[in-house]
Amino acid sequence: MGNIVKFFDTTLRDGEQTPGVNFNTQEKVQIAKQLENWGVDCLEAGFPYSSEGDFEAVQAIARELSTTTVCGLARCNKKDIDACTQAMADSDNKQIHIFVATSPIHRESKLKKSKEEIIEIVKEHVTYARQSFDNVQFSAEDATRTEWDYLAEVVETAIQHGANVINIPDTVGYTNPQEMSNLFKYLAENVPSFDQAEFAVHCHNDLGMAVANSLAAVENGASRIEGTVNGIGERAGNTALEEVAVALHIRKDYYQKETNIKLSETKRISDLVSRMSGMPVPRNKAVIGANAFAHESGIHQDGVLKNPETYEIITPQLVGVEKNELPLGKLSGRHAFKVRLQELGYDTSNEEKLTEDFKSFKDLADQKKNVTETDLHALMTGRSIEENSKYELFNLSVQYVNEDTQIATVAIKDRSMEGDNLSQETSIGKGSVAAVYNSIEKLMEIGEVTLHEYRIDAVTEGIDAQAEVHVVVENEQGHIFNGTGIDSDVIAASAKAYLQALEQSEGVK
Repeated sequence: MGNIVKFFDTTLRDGEQTPGVNFNTQEKVQIAKQLENWGVDCLEAGFPYSSEGDFEAVQAIARELSTTTVCGLARCNKKDIDACTQAMADSDNKQIHIFVATSPIHRESKLKKSKEEIIEIVKEHVTYARQSFDNVQFSAEDATRTEWDYLAEVVETAIQHGANVINIPDTVGYTNPQEMSNLFKYLAENVPSFDQAEFAVHCHNDLGMAVANSLAAVENGASRIEGTVNGIGERAGNTALEEVAVALHIRKDYYQKETNIKLSETKRISDLVSRMSGMPVPRNKAVIGANAFAHESGIHQDGVLKNPETYEIITPQLVGVEKNELPLGKLSGRHAFKVRLQELGYDTSNEEKLTEDFKSFKDLADQKKNVTETDLHALMTGRSIEENSKYELFNLSVQYVNEDTQIATVAIKDRSMEGDNLSQETSIGKGSVAAVYNSIEKLMEIGEVTLHEYRIDAVTEGIDAQAEVHVVVENEQGHIFNGTGIDSDVIAASAKAYLQALEQSEGVK
């Protein structure tokens, strides 16, 4: 068994299956570049056959990345495989990930196929994929609910027909660490070609054991871990890769494994994914939550002051939580701004865009004494969201009438049409945000929507902090959408978040 554990990130594919999460191509490329900087070995960029947007995103990422392997997902279907081939044609560092379900409930209820038919499907499509890809990963969907002897047969078939990576998914988060350990031991003993492929594990967190199950697999033969940043994903989410990375580092004495992850970049990629997905990181989240290094108990505080190791096994600096930042201010010049963006991983090659970004920075610096690294991330994320939006918040005004009534006038611009194309509506509400949202609903004309969540976060500390507003809405058909708005004004941030969420819901029935 090798000493290196590889990381396979599926934030942009499985993570995007989170209800309401929808990354555009530019956001996917930005996240992908930061994942490469973090040290991810392989990145699942999308499912090319599923949509034009996914195809474009996989193609763009395949052209952009240089060290991280780019992977596309495909069912055991030749059209799916062809779409992956086309999307990654320009990449020399690529992989395809093909899958078919193997468990009894999937065979009987979903596929309506026999065991023998599934074996033939695996033979045909692994062979076909190998014609276009040197690296073929095969997944037996719902592997942990598949009969072990049959799973071993499927895996051996895939390896014999060209798969060099075998993934064992716990698709519905059903198993536990002891079962996962025993399953990998069984496969090692009953798959004759076990040593001819890399084995990966892909766990879901339905019972809260995704990280533990993944580590159990590593102890028993898995050399690749699949998961997402912050553990995002459908239902209860996926294995949180940052937790696995830190666990392998802190308990190197036990696991005896190395990774290619740059732990100091962990907080940066976590924050980026959180902002672009609209999914906040819980304060008590392991490794990167706001409370991960906070101590309120007097006994704990006393111990930490004497020696941090009394109650901290992870230092803030290990995962990139630095106490001291190098802020920019209103007197900072364009060159300093450009260099700082480059240090933070942003593309500054487009001079016209850089000029616009610098103007936004100066506007922010006029309102804040110091613009921190966190402020810059928020600024760039907010601009990315707005630049890729169909609608622009053009004007906003709120008038106080009394404690129960306020009036809001909102004007938006439709960027998809020629000319000014301004629309304006005025509404009343029991508060300023309610009045603004009533106006936006009139402007969008998308039917009844339900606001399930409205949350305001301060980007940094202090009374001059930028506001980051997250909303979750549901349309009449029951579809969920997230929106994020960032602005130095809370009401403007609230309007941008709602506008983004409702824009996503347009045309979704």
